[in-house]
Amino acid sequence: MKELSLNILDVTENSVKAGATLTTVCINESAENLELSIIDNGCGMDKDTVRAVTDPFYTTRTTRKVGLGVPLLKLAAEQTDGSFSIESSVDKENHGTRVDAKFIKNHIDFTPLGDVVSTVLTLIQGHPDTDFLFVHKNGKGEVRLDTRELRGVLGDVPLNTYDVIKWIEEYLKEQYDAIQ
Repeated sequence: MKELSLNILDVTENSVKAGATLTTVCINESAENLELSIIDNGCGMDKDTVRAVTDPFYTTRTTRKVGLGVPLLKLAAEQTDGSFSIESSVDKENHGTRVDAKFIKNHIDFTPLGDVVSTVLTLIQGHPDTDFLFVHKNGKGEVRLDTRELRGVLGDVPLNTYDVIKWIEEYLKEQYDAIQ
């Protein structure tokens, strides 16, 4: 993928398909590294599936025979001499999945982060009943959006209404302007 924001979108879509009611996307960025964590409370995966999910020819979909989201994220991290890990649990009390990727930013193969604001907006528009917590930290500050907080303020107003989406877009852009 041409930008990491597309990897974030793909992996987070997997979380929603796994029944997650909350998906957290954390980006911690320093001058040297970019660390990405995507954590959900979905149904989780058994150990065999966790081992297989990084294989591009493994998928649970019936519409196509490949699943490239997780393998491409793993490749993007490892080709920068970074790291990748995935943990998952199907335990009734503590189920869900955690994906962590570390990228070395000054490596020639580092994929740019890309348009994270559009990624967050796409997730909220496409899944207005799912909660997302997005946090991006760098040395200058933090960008943060928690849809649970928005729901508390908006009440019955759906998150995917035009005015709400435009407000979220402006809110995120304003936060990004403050930390660049």
